[in-house]
Formats: sequence, structure tokens, C-alpha cells
Amino acid sequence: MDNTQQMRELVDYLNRTAYAYYTLSEPEISDAEWDRAYDRLLQMEKESGVVLPDSPTHRVGGAPLKGFEEHRHISRLWSLDKAQSFEEVDAWMDRMEKLHAETGATAPLTYGIEYKFDGLTLNLTYENGALVQAATRGNGEAGEAILPQARTIRDVPLSIPWKGLIEVQGECIMRLSVLKEYNETAEVPLKNARNAAAGALRNLDPAVTRQRRLSAFFYQVGTIDNPPYDGQEGMLAFLREQGFPVSPYFRTEKSREAVRRAIMDIEADRPHLDFLIDGAVIKVMDEETRRLFGYTDKFPRWGIAYKFAAEENTTVLEDVTWELGRTGKLTPLAHVSAVDFAGVTVRRATLNNWDDIQRKKLSIGVRVWIRRSNDVIPEITGCVDEKEQGRPIVRPEVCPYCGGKLTQRGAFLFCLNRETCKPQAVMRLKHFASRDAMDIDAFSEKTADLFYDRLGVRDPSDLYRLTRDQLKGLEGFQDKRTDRLLSAIGKSRDCELDSFLMAVGIPNVGKRTARDLAARFGTLEGLRAASAEELSKVDDIGDIVASSIVDFFSDPETGALIDRLLAAGVTPREAEKPISGGVLQGKTIVATGTLTHFTRSGIEDYIRAHGGTAAGSVSKKTSFVVAGEKAGSKLDKARQLGIPVLTEEELINMIEEKA
Repeated sequence: MDNTQQMRELVDYLNRTAYAYYTLSEPEISDAEWDRAYDRLLQMEKESGVVLPDSPTHRVGGAPLKGFEEHRHISRLWSLDKAQSFEEVDAWMDRMEKLHAETGATAPLTYGIEYKFDGLTLNLTYENGALVQAATRGNGEAGEAILPQARTIRDVPLSIPWKGLIEVQGECIMRLSVLKEYNETAEVPLKNARNAAAGALRNLDPAVTRQRRLSAFFYQVGTIDNPPYDGQEGMLAFLREQGFPVSPYFRTEKSREAVRRAIMDIEADRPHLDFLIDGAVIKVMDEETRRLFGYTDKFPRWGIAYKFAAEENTTVLEDVTWELGRTGKLTPLAHVSAVDFAGVTVRRATLNNWDDIQRKKLSIGVRVWIRRSNDVIPEITGCVDEKEQGRPIVRPEVCPYCGGKLTQRGAFLFCLNRETCKPQAVMRLKHFASRDAMDIDAFSEKTADLFYDRLGVRDPSDLYRLTRDQLKGLEGFQDKRTDRLLSAIGKSRDCELDSFLMAVGIPNVGKRTARDLAARFGTLEGLRAASAEELSKVDDIGDIVASSIVDFFSDPETGALIDRLLAAGVTPREAEKPISGGVLQGKTIVATGTLTHFTRSGIEDYIRAHGGTAAGSVSKKTSFVVAGEKAGSKLDKARQLGIPVLTEEELINMIEEKA
């Protein structure tokens, strides 16, 4: 076999496995194996001086360009008319029905609904299967030629099976997780994902584009001869066959009520996505019907974009205070001039940590960008004008609540005064007694505050030495309430292992993870002795969570608290071993959406009761997904990976039939 044939096979292998990794989220080989094959190809290219057009080595980025050249699109890139209310969508659908009658279109009116991505338009041109040009939208007729930049994007196929001339339109984005990771180490943080993608794609240095790790979704074929499809659904299937990532959300509906529900579902999904969307796109499905409906001077008549309320705005940073958590971590809280988000007035925003303040070059009195997603506390993403100077934000040297010395761990400040820093102690007591932890009835934050001041209760083990005489005479503690609380404290001594793990407050461990840990290790002693490697084998536990669990149990103060609890008679029961031989044995199942027959914890118990594993996230290891109403991104990912989806009724019937 000659060198060119070997290179051809290597290029095909690398492109296929990269597509499986980046687009399908189904890795076929390890990163190390991919790197070895890539290095081998690179060496062969250096020795031969030949680089195939679709070689992944094109993605590294070349020398900076002197300037962008204009590129005229073969077919015009249209924008869509906008709607900002359901009434405007209804009016558009009225026009569609009128046009349908007037033009004599024969296909029934069916609408496709998908995400409206908030990124930068990318138009790709292929000839004879090879990527030969890429361009921004520009004015719709001509844009900037950005082929070297586009080649660095992993989601952009460098070659496709279709051999005719074709233009494919999509949206270039930066994933929110990538933005977060980038900003953690960036000297100058990026303000938001949209600007980050636009700035990278239009940067004259392709190496900068590559560093931003951009992604893309594709949704339109603008130029093609004799297309092998006759509607939107077929076109998306065609794009997938060519190796293009398409929207993970796509629904077809006929009635305006169903279209409205789809839009509401997309808006509900919005906070849970790893990329920005700013609305929903509704299009007539049939290609011939689209042709008959035609275009205005600005827009295609057959499509419309429903715009969601803005998630980003500007305001003035008025002050920064420091909030204390039960672990002793101090978190800066921004106080801003009142700003409106879809009828919700916002006056506070998160700043993450001291390093975050420094990276964003913030100061009091300057105008800042603020972003709000659903009901999550808003975040300040940067200054509107980085040259504007205000009053410096002061880094605290002592705890603002107890005056204790602060310690920096990584990017965060901690007050290590566990003994006399009251807010920490009160929050730890409240968490320990909460429903998902030890479930001590009649114990509240107010009770914790009272016990701290009047009875010297400093940590959860102190609760187990309380007597009736001590509680007598305390404000609000009559005989009935006293007996009720002491009874609840006594009952909590005999507890489930997962409840105990929740109660002691292991960082990054919630109820589900606590339950998985209890099921895997069985006893408290087994978990305390577990290594990070052993912990990482538990579903949904990665290196960071595993490390935090090991650090927690190796901390002397934590060990002393657990020993005091055990000495006080608290006895975490050995977890029941997972049922073996059940109908769902060996299956990993994810439940999502609003369920009818079960609560979320109820269906997870039901799955485990029949031998299955209840997981929190969808991956290639997922056996199937149980989806209820308003199922969002987990359902989309299941469909993208080809994972079977069941309703609750189908799950119940399957179990009953096989039981």
C-alpha cells in the first residue's frame, strides 16, 4: 500500500472517530489512541509533503490572515421575520392558512419547530465532497471568507459523501461549559458565549479560533441540485447523513395549540442547555409549499422566529457583600441597580469568587453586563466599558461574621472558625436536620439559632446530649414540642446510610449521589476507606467529586465529628444490597420530565426495586429513558444517541409482563 492510500485511510479513520466523539457523543476510541493516529498522519504529511483536503491537520490553524476577503454566497441567506408573542405567531399561522388556500398547495400544512441558536451564522460550500469555502452571513448576499477559521471547528466536516455543489447553513456557537472552562484561566475573560463565538470566528488568526473550541449546528441547505428530500425533516436527515450536527430538538405539529406547547417546552429547556438559544424557529415543512409561498423583500413567508425575553441586560454595580456558607466558604454577592427581566426585577447577582472579580476587572459604580437564566440567580459577566473606573472592591482579610482569619483554597476564601462562627454552625445544624438528611421533625433554622445562643450547641453531635430539662423554659418549647423534638432526635440515631452521608455535608454530594455511594460501598467504614479510583467507578461520579469525597473523609475535623456522632449512638444502617435477578438487572435508566404515577424519587426506588440502576444523566451507557411531560434536554440527548424512550405506562407494563 502506498503512502497516499495509507494517509487516505488514516484521514477517514480520524474523521469518523472525531465525528463519533464530538457530534454523536459516542467515543469509539480513547483520546490517546486518536492522538497516536493523528501524530502518525502528521509525520506522514511532513515526509511526503502531501496534505489531503479533508485531513484533520487543517484544524490546527495556520498563520494569521492580513484581512478578510469578500465571499458572495451562491444562494441568498435569508433571515426570518420575528414574533414576540403567541398572538403574533397566531397571526402568522393565519397568513399561512390563507396562502395555502390561495396558492393551491396540495400538501397539508405541517410545521417544524426547532431551537433558534444564539450564535453566528456560518455558510459552508462543498464541491465534489470537499469543503472549499466558509463565510459569515454578512448582508445575506456577501459575507467574509473564513475558511481557515471554520476548518478549526470540530463539528465542521472537512469532506462529505455528497459530491455535487452544495451550500450548508448553520450556527457557530461556543458551549457554555467551554466558556466557563476558558474563563477560569483566561487573563481577559469572555463576556458571553455569543460574543466569544463571533469574535473567534472573525479573528484573523485561526489559532485563536481553535483555542476557543467552537461548535456548530446546521439547519438549512441553501444550494443543491436535485435534492434527495422534499421537506424539512428529510433535509435534516440528509444533513445528518453527511456528518453535520443538527439541532437536538425538532418537532412536527399541525395545530397552533401544539405549536404553542412546543415553544413553551423549548423555553422550559432553555436554562438546562449547554448552549445559548434565544427563541424557537417555526417553518412550513413541505419544500413545494415553501416554493409556492415565496419570499418578501426581507424574509421567507414560510418561516418565523419566536423570540424569548432577553436574558442579558446592563446595570450598575452598586456594592459587593460577602455571603457565608455552611462549609465556611465566602462568596461575593453583587448588589446592582434594579433591572427588569421579563417582568422580574433583579437587584442581586453572583460573582463566583475573588478571582472572578479580578478577571472581570470590576469596580463599584461601573456599568456591567448581567445575565439571568430562568429562576437561577443572575450572574455578572463583565464590564460594559473596561476603561471605566469605579471604587475598588475590597478583598476581606477577616470573616465579616466572626472576625476570624480567612484562608484561600483555590479560587475561594474560607473562614475556618468552625467553633465560634455562628452562621456556619447554624447552617450546618439546619442541614443536618433537614428532610433529605436526618429528617429531625420540628427542627428549623430558628431552632438552631436558639440552641446555639442558649444551649451552646455547636455541631450536630451536641444535639444528642440535649435533655428535657435543658429545653424547658426556652422560648416556644412547651411540653408537647419538647417531647416531639427529643423523640425525633432519638429516632434519628437509627438512620439510613445515605441520609447520614447527606447530613454530614460532603461537598458535591447530593441525595442521589449519597444513595449511589451507600449502594456501592454498603457501610460507612467501607466508604471512608474508599480510594478516588474506586469512587470514580460509581455512576455519575467523576474525578472532581471523587477527590472531594476522599478529602472530606481524610480531614481531621470531619473525622472527629463523625466519631462524635457514632459515640453519641448514631448508627448508619448497612445499605441493602441491590436486588439481583430483577427484571431490570444490568440496565441503567434515566427518568426525566413531569411524571404521572411517580415522584422523581419514587420512580428511582421503583427502578432499583426491580434490579435496575437509576442514573441522573444520559450517556451511551443508558439502557433507556423514561420520559414524562415537558421532558427536556435529557430526552433530546436520548434521541440523538438513539437510546429507546419509554413512557411510565410502558415501563410498568414491561416489568409486569416479565415479572
